[in-house]
Amino acid sequence: MASTQTRRVIAASLVGTSLEWYDFFLYGSAAALVFNKLFFPTFEPLTGTLLAFLTYAIGFVARPLGGIVFGHFGDRAGRKNVLVVTLLLMGIATFLIGLLPGYTTIGVAAPLLLVSLRFLQGFGLGGEWGGAVLMSIEHGDPRRRGFNASWPQVGVPAGNLLAAGVLGILSATLSEDAFLSWGWRVPFLLSGLLVIVGLWIRLRIVESPLFAEVERSGRKARMPLLEVLRTHPRALISAILARIGVDVAFYTFVTYILAYVTGPLKLDRGVALNAVLIGSACQLFLIPLFGALSDRVGRRPVYLAGVVGAAVWVFAFFPLLDTKSFPVIALASIVALACHAAMYGPQAAFIAELFSTRLRYSGASMGYQVAGVFGGALAPIIALSLFDRFGSTLAISVYVVIALALTAVGLALAPETRDLDLADRPGTRTGAVSLDT
Repeated sequence: MASTQTRRVIAASLVGTSLEWYDFFLYGSAAALVFNKLFFPTFEPLTGTLLAFLTYAIGFVARPLGGIVFGHFGDRAGRKNVLVVTLLLMGIATFLIGLLPGYTTIGVAAPLLLVSLRFLQGFGLGGEWGGAVLMSIEHGDPRRRGFNASWPQVGVPAGNLLAAGVLGILSATLSEDAFLSWGWRVPFLLSGLLVIVGLWIRLRIVESPLFAEVERSGRKARMPLLEVLRTHPRALISAILARIGVDVAFYTFVTYILAYVTGPLKLDRGVALNAVLIGSACQLFLIPLFGALSDRVGRRPVYLAGVVGAAVWVFAFFPLLDTKSFPVIALASIVALACHAAMYGPQAAFIAELFSTRLRYSGASMGYQVAGVFGGALAPIIALSLFDRFGSTLAISVYVVIALALTAVGLALAPETRDLDLADRPGTRTGAVSLDT
């Protein structure tokens, strides 16, 4: 049975990451549905949507920078304080997006301000994931690390569920003109209230015991990122590759679907939003289930099963969307996100376990966030471009499979991490020994 403190840490990680991913996904949904019309109205629809997705991609470019900065302070000053700062940064940036005037009001300054606030969103999220996962994995029973670390991952579908749900309600209750005029701002402004709740929870948790031991022993890294590059290069490459395909598949399934359903299929935006909503609800249960399964059979087998499942299902995904039947579209999303959950459940523990405690924040953050630039940032843009070029979704499916093949390579480069001892001891480099020495 988990201790009270462990449960409190898991709850704080889950609530905090849910709020931050709510902010992040809210932007992605708005980019597909609104921002092309409000911030890039002088361009034809496809170009405007591409530009909106480019501003979306800026957040992914900022994430590795946030990972470097906050990873450094997380390994030097501790996990807890950094998590408070990242939550504030994301919440304030999202709230301000809700106040932005459009292009018709302030001209080119509108998209420039949008890009700047998107950058701050990504910068904050770049430091969020590593700290939330580490706090979960470094507390509690070592035999339940996969399960404990999966809860910050649950923040992704929870945030997506919240963002899609709020947008779905507004979309269903407001006219097109009202939604474009002011309705889209409501969920962004709501972020300010949600951050207050997240801060209250996070300020009540204690520092990671493994980091506290490193601090007491005086073995903190002076320049964590440089040490990661010097002592854990293979672990870093493995983490990046293992993440790329997961990201490409996910953002194809939850972000590009919005543009595809409302564009080529000419269906109401509520069809795609509700399908994603249902799939995300299923992930709330599946991610911790697969995380717990990885504690029993290993991280890599569960992860690889998800890779194979997603690679097969992506060829059925778009034909099912083409039926224009909501139950069938919902089924396509449910199965797609179930395959993603099989990868995402063990992913946090797998990546974090590759690095020693004194370097874990920097190493895990960089492995996770660098992959986001090549995965999630480009996936919607590449998908749009491939469909425009070939007029078919087959090219998009092939692209997803190639990215998933890279993930399989990343898993092959790493050892099974389930039974590694995470405690740093003088004279050892725990967690990297089997990869980099």
